[in-house]
Formats: sequence, C-alpha cells, structure tokens
Amino acid sequence: MKRFAIMFILLSIYAQISATEYDNYFTNEQLRIDYYIFGNADTCTYALDKYVKEPVWGGTRHNLIDSLGYGDYHFDVMLHDSDVVIYSRGYCNLFGEWQTTPEAEEVMRGFSESVIMPYPKEIVDVVFYLRDYNGNMVEKMRLTIDPDNYFIQDAPKYSHSIFNVYGDYAPEKAVDIVILPDGYTEEEMGKFVNDCNFFKECLFSYEPYISYQDRFNIRAVMAPSRDSGITIPAEDIWKNTAVNCSFYTFDSERYCMSYDNYSIRNLAGQVPYDQIYILANTSKYGGGGIYNFYCVSSTDDHFSSDVIIHEFGHGFAGLGDEYYDDSGSYEEFYNLNIEPWEPNITTLVDFDKKWKDMIKKKTPVPTPEEDKYINEVGVYEGGGYEPKGVYRPKMDCLMKTFKGDKFCEVCNRAIERMILYYTE
Repeated sequence: MKRFAIMFILLSIYAQISATEYDNYFTNEQLRIDYYIFGNADTCTYALDKYVKEPVWGGTRHNLIDSLGYGDYHFDVMLHDSDVVIYSRGYCNLFGEWQTTPEAEEVMRGFSESVIMPYPKEIVDVVFYLRDYNGNMVEKMRLTIDPDNYFIQDAPKYSHSIFNVYGDYAPEKAVDIVILPDGYTEEEMGKFVNDCNFFKECLFSYEPYISYQDRFNIRAVMAPSRDSGITIPAEDIWKNTAVNCSFYTFDSERYCMSYDNYSIRNLAGQVPYDQIYILANTSKYGGGGIYNFYCVSSTDDHFSSDVIIHEFGHGFAGLGDEYYDDSGSYEEFYNLNIEPWEPNITTLVDFDKKWKDMIKKKTPVPTPEEDKYINEVGVYEGGGYEPKGVYRPKMDCLMKTFKGDKFCEVCNRAIERMILYYTE
C-alpha cells in the first residue's frame, strides 16, 4: 500500500508541470551526465564522472515527464530544493544485464554510462533511481547542477561528415535516430552508406513504422575505424574500431555490445538524437538492444533485417523478449509476484494495465497453444526467458522468433504509443 501511495504522490507532482512550456525551464541545448555504476550481483553504487554540454536537444519538448513507467532505471530532474519534477526518463543499461551473469556472483565490475536531458536555465537537482526486485524505485544518487558551472565541458567536435539517411523534420517533432558505424575503415564508408540505407529500408518495411515514416529522422555519423570488422575474443580476433563493439559480451557468442560509452556518446552527440543504433560491419550473426541505451546489429548476416527490427523493439519501445528457455536457466529473471514493466509480457498480477482490452471475450486466459487460437491475441505461457509464470500476447511475434516476420498487435500498439510519445 505504501508503494502505491508514493506513486500517487509522484504522479500528482508530475501533473503540476504537464502543461508547462519547455522554454520556461530549458534552453535549446543538451546536458549529458556521465557517471560510473559499479557493484556485483547484489550491490550497485553510482559515482559522478563529468557534465558535458552538447549543442542541440533532440528530444520531445511536450512530453517532458515519463508517464510510461518503463525501465529498470530512472532519473528525475527537479527544480532545486523542491519536489517539482520538470523532466524525467526511464532506461535500462548494460550493468543491469551484467548483474544477472555468473561473473557478477564472483567479482565487482564498473561501467561508464550517460543520460541526456535538455539543458536547464537554472539550478536543478537530478535524482537517479534503481528498480529493485520487488518493483520499488530506490534512490541511488542525487546531484545538484548549476548550468553556469565552468566545469561543465563543451562536447568534442569532430570533422566527420553527417549523412542524412532519411527525413528533415524538426527534431522535437520526430524520433531522431543516429546511426554509428563500427568496423568500417575509411575505404568502407561507401559500404556504410549502403548499410544505412538498408537500415532505413528494414525499418520502414514493418508496421507501425510504415504508417509513421513522416515522424522519423535518421542521420549517420561518418566515423571510420582503423580496422575492418568486429572483435571476436573466442577466435582471438581483436579489432581497433570506432566504438569497440565485441561479440561474446558477457560470454554469450551472439551478444555484440560495447563497453566504450564515451566513444558512443561523443559520436552520437554530433547530431540531435533520441535513439542510438550501431551498425557492426560483420557477417557474423549477432547484436543487442537495451531500452533508451543503444542498439547494435551486424549488417551482413542472413537475418540482419530481422535482428535490426527486433533489437530496435528493445531499444526504442521497451519491448521484452517473448522467447523462453525450457531448461529454466533463466529462473527468477522476473519476479512472478509483480507485473513486469515491459508492455508485451505479463505475470497476470496486474493484467488490466497490459493488453486485457485487446482479448476477445471468448478467448480463455491463460490461452492454450491450439491451432484455433493461432491468430488470436491471448495470454500464452512462456516469455521473458521463463517457460512458466510469464505470458506473451501471441503464439509468435518478431519479439519471439523471426518466423512470422511481423509484430503482434500488442507490440504494434506499444511501438505506436512510443512514436506518438516522442512526436506529439
């Protein structure tokens, strides 16, 4: 009961500024907060690194307060010495995923991370939260930021050209995607341009992206790598690349991510952006996507188009994986006593907030995997890596396998809501 009372108070405070104009509190620039997060499977500590002033805020100027409740991490920007929140966002990170690995049971590790926000006109307090296993948001770090502080660094400027892949809409009215190259040499920049166009074609081959093409900007930073290709540690292949992506992240062969947060953020900050997508110049299958963090996919694998869309579902819309492991190796990844925040999986604890409104009255809940329900939105057991206790909305979907080659109705609605959230 206490948890819900706190949530009600927070929502009431948020509502106070829902109609407030952006210009009252923020400039046209962007503030990047760099920090370290470290710990093990059971602990988590934050430490400030630095502040960076970037030239353009690319995000929404209307939906300043996060009303979605997505993400395992969250930060609020408040007027100094007050409880009035003027900006907030949820997100996930690489550290949180690492905490679920066997290595996290044995050692401490630290990760560099960043969050971005519109540049404040006056002193603000920024509070960082972590969602614990029971779904409660726990405060982890509180900062007071003076926008006139002379220790705030200007963002680095590079000579890399910018390739406008698609769209020329006002950043505050569009979903702004920045594409970063990894493993493309100077001589391979032409291939990178082609791969960016491939990314665009993939994105706009799937609904609901097809219907909302006029709400996207896609820009690419033409940053070459010294080496061609991507690091593969298990094969003793080590590459010097622009953002240092690597297969075998967390010792999972297909998981291709980067620990080099600063290189990613410094390059991304050359343009307005909401989402970061890294194209890895390799034919090896792999990639990854983390909500409001960044996404990666290989470009030359047979499944590259599906991987691009699947990972962007994670990074942009906060969609959860709908596949599961019958062996139970991911046991307790989700707390079955609370409702997961991802919009496309449920434990049925608070199903009214999910897709209950999309299920036909005659469809049983849970829904058996029988042929007569193959095209029906239902509640099918198995999802979020767990064979029991977590449910998905359709027998198949791009967030489960690549067989159906489309998003289910529930994922489609979640993506559409996110597009509108950024652009209205």
